[in-house]
Amino acid sequence: MPNIKSVIKRTKTSEKARQDNASKKSEVRSAIKKVELLAQEGKKPEAEAALHEAISLLDKAAQSGVLALNSANRKKAHLQALVAKL
Repeated sequence: MPNIKSVIKRTKTSEKARQDNASKKSEVRSAIKKVELLAQEGKKPEAEAALHEAISLLDKAAQSGVLALNSANRKKAHLQALVAKL
């Protein structure tokens, strides 16, 4: 454990940020899996609704720096292509 106050604070804030980022990434992954599952089952209306939610989460994650912008865009394009095939 560090002895310097600033390092102690930085350690705490870094851990909190890590946990927040992990939570946001998990939420995004769950939304992506939901869209993929609905697309695989052929449920177009439900897949479109889930796609809208997933795109929103991806945009928020990219804006806050949890995901890189290109990574979020690539995932959105992949999901849109899956739903468009239905």
